[in-house]
Amino acid sequence: MGKLRLGIIGYAHSHISSNALEFHQLGDRVEWIAAADVKPLVEPINHSRGTRYGIMNDLNQKLGITRIYEDYHQMLEENAFDVMLVCAENAFHGEVCEAVLRRGIHVVMEKPLAANMQDAQRIARAAREGNAEVILNWPSTWFPAVRLAHQLYEQGVIGRLTKMTYRNSDSEGPLSYGQVVTDVERGREWWYQTAAGGGALLDYCCYGANLARWFFGTKAVAAYGLKANFNSPYGDADDYATITARFPSGVAIIEGSWVAKNTGVPNGPILFGLDGTLVVDGNEVRIYKTRHTRKPDLVYTADPLPEGRQTLGEEVWHHLHTGGSLHPTMEFGLNLDAMAILDAGIRSAASNKLELTTDEVWTIG
Repeated sequence: MGKLRLGIIGYAHSHISSNALEFHQLGDRVEWIAAADVKPLVEPINHSRGTRYGIMNDLNQKLGITRIYEDYHQMLEENAFDVMLVCAENAFHGEVCEAVLRRGIHVVMEKPLAANMQDAQRIARAAREGNAEVILNWPSTWFPAVRLAHQLYEQGVIGRLTKMTYRNSDSEGPLSYGQVVTDVERGREWWYQTAAGGGALLDYCCYGANLARWFFGTKAVAAYGLKANFNSPYGDADDYATITARFPSGVAIIEGSWVAKNTGVPNGPILFGLDGTLVVDGNEVRIYKTRHTRKPDLVYTADPLPEGRQTLGEEVWHHLHTGGSLHPTMEFGLNLDAMAILDAGIRSAASNKLELTTDEVWTIG
């Protein structure tokens, strides 16, 4: 494979900017072919910088993409691609990925895998039939301390894992990073619409599900979920959520919030083992083994990520050109298991009951 022929479908998720620019940094190893957005369920009315259409116009200019389609199906018909960057609304991941994967085009997609397990299985079938890969991007994958924590845990520094906690870092929602948006305008953004796959559970609990599956090293078996809208009356999606995921030998307590001030306490992951506690805090990993003390027994500072594999673009390039493995958190199988946690959490929030992740319907796809 020579140059990677790249395209974009979807500008709903703001991470399309960083994802695409990291591929753009590969220089003459990539070629931008064409791009298309997905028609939103509700048309946004704020087109300023940092919003969906502001990002789309700014990014296409930076990348030099001139072939812009209104219909991504037409774009796929008229062009050849190696890799498609997908940042559509969560609820559209299934249909977009199916159209791309069946053509044998690899998908690099911003987390989470889908809005529900039905769509995740739809993606799995299309990937098999098209002999193409689905690669998930997680900002947490690029945190050196998270990788160091996994390495230390695998070395046995805290013994067997029995509990993991994770909550997102301080956030007041997806449009709180410099965008000037009224409440009426927020309500027309997909983030605040359940039907589009919006909400804090899919936005932030997904991180904890992904990391819990990686650290526990096995599938979860069931989950309790809670979703609430505490401070976002302009939308019907949750702005706060928790999932308690039951693993065969432990539990993960996962929190996602657009409303609670998450300052002063590490968001983690925090691992509780039979022999100690491991805390990820920024670029530092602290190990506590002495009982009844707040002083860590060991403190580690994470080294930089491996040269040539420090960004999404570099990791995908390395994988496709050398055949080397992706970082485990990006692999489809692990993310399918993480999606089972999210799906059970969503169903539990609706039923007020413990929901299994291992229902037969999810294991025969």
